[in-house]
Amino acid sequence: MEAAAFTPKLFTVLRNGYRGADLKADLLAGLTVAIIALPLAMALAIASGASPDKGLLTAVVAGFLISFLGGSRVQIGGPTGAFVVVVFNVIAQHGYDGLLLATFMAGIILVVSGYARLGQVIKFIPHPVVTGFTAGIAVIIATSQVKDFFGLRPAELPADFIPKWSAYLHSADTAQWPVIAVGVCSLLLIIALRRAAPKLPGYLIAVVASSLAVAVFHIPVDTIGSRFPEIPHGLPWPELPDLSFEKMREVLPSAFTIAFLAGIEALLSAVVADGMTGFKHRPNQELVGQGVANIASALFAGLPATGAIARTATNIKSGGRTPFAGMFHAAFLLVFMLFGMDIIRFVPMATLAAILFIVAWGMSEVNHFIHIFKLSKSDRVVLLLTFFLTVLVDLTVAIGVGVTLASLLFMSHMSKAVGMSFDTASHFGSKDEEEGQRADLPQGVEVFQISGPIFFGVAGDLLDTLKRMGQMPKILIIRMRLVPFLDASGATVLESLARDCKVKGTKVIFAAAQKQPKKMFSRADFAFDKCTVHYAENYGEAIDLARKLLASEIA
Repeated sequence: MEAAAFTPKLFTVLRNGYRGADLKADLLAGLTVAIIALPLAMALAIASGASPDKGLLTAVVAGFLISFLGGSRVQIGGPTGAFVVVVFNVIAQHGYDGLLLATFMAGIILVVSGYARLGQVIKFIPHPVVTGFTAGIAVIIATSQVKDFFGLRPAELPADFIPKWSAYLHSADTAQWPVIAVGVCSLLLIIALRRAAPKLPGYLIAVVASSLAVAVFHIPVDTIGSRFPEIPHGLPWPELPDLSFEKMREVLPSAFTIAFLAGIEALLSAVVADGMTGFKHRPNQELVGQGVANIASALFAGLPATGAIARTATNIKSGGRTPFAGMFHAAFLLVFMLFGMDIIRFVPMATLAAILFIVAWGMSEVNHFIHIFKLSKSDRVVLLLTFFLTVLVDLTVAIGVGVTLASLLFMSHMSKAVGMSFDTASHFGSKDEEEGQRADLPQGVEVFQISGPIFFGVAGDLLDTLKRMGQMPKILIIRMRLVPFLDASGATVLESLARDCKVKGTKVIFAAAQKQPKKMFSRADFAFDKCTVHYAENYGEAIDLARKLLASEIA
């Protein structure tokens, strides 16, 4: 079982047998996904502040390794929209060399996270946080493409959201109608194809059609060739990034952000794929595969990579059955890099901007955003705060604040759900099978029942409630059968209660403690006299023990 958790899905597929029908299905699916990934990888690279070949290179190297070593049968990897903001900022602050180092370090973090079995932990990131920063990224991506879509010529283009829109508005008179025409036509063509013929590769068709139109009619617009005159062919030789300690210290926060985003998006994509295929991915091995892929991408001067939900879904709908489909997708892109790079020089920048508008709209998940917004007030606060911090401040800050706030709100809700009482009706429900035992409760014995987890958020309230008992009984039974969790703060409160009871001559019996609280009792090592604190496996045993303790006092 241990080995299986860290076995790439590809190896499992080969062990179970790989047939000719599987090969045919994976080849067709890989080609379909490659056709979609081709313009998308270039557009995402340009939006990230890199050259288009970097996006293709990432899809080839990282895409191949994510499928080869990952824990999902059908995951497709490569550059994604979630990285655009982070990559752009890292390049702006530390240069492209700094990005390579951050990506390399993020890969190591992911590998360590996988072997540390953190694949299950990442899924506990609150959904409003994920939705909020994803929608925020979508807004930033769309904003970054306004310049190329309208052909604006601002004197200076700031990186921050509000100053950037201010620059757009001040340069509105520089908009170029030929560029707008190409962008709008590309956008409408993609939308029309999605509605009329969703199986056709709308992105690629828009790229080909707009490129032909620009070349044939000599439309004066910026193209990839005019923006990036020197695009290399094929893959470069692998090379280690600058591993100086000072540089690593500078990019470490960015490396953690990249690792976090890669892990989150890859596991979300794998979960979506599981729902579509009926298979189950291996989350820890998926993180390991993602880590190795990012290390390799950095060695080949590529961008950060992760599992791409849209391309993974396309792979499944196209008939992809095994990791070979993702590997074939990378192979087809490599062929294009070797023999077709001259063609992409004619692709208009406005068309790539139109593609990224569509990507941003898909990322925004407007319906999902509205749905969460209609839920509880706490979810709404977390969603909006994460969204606005992502857009206006910083993605790392947004995630940190969002997760912290969501955790605090959750603990607040949990503290309200904890029941603490010592009245007769509270101890037992009206149909509780132990209700009859209450009538037989010996004189001088009181019962206190706690329901819910005892953690630091409720520790103070618990102690206050316990101290409101007034006249202390000779024996206090604390029923814990409804307490699933006890942390250090809760254990300290119970210890304080027991010490107080000892001073007042009251013996304490903890009854029916569950497995985790019982373990906490043993670890806390309560320093009490044996005749002061006792433990019982169930309520009936606690009553019997109380009678014996009373009898021993009388004797």
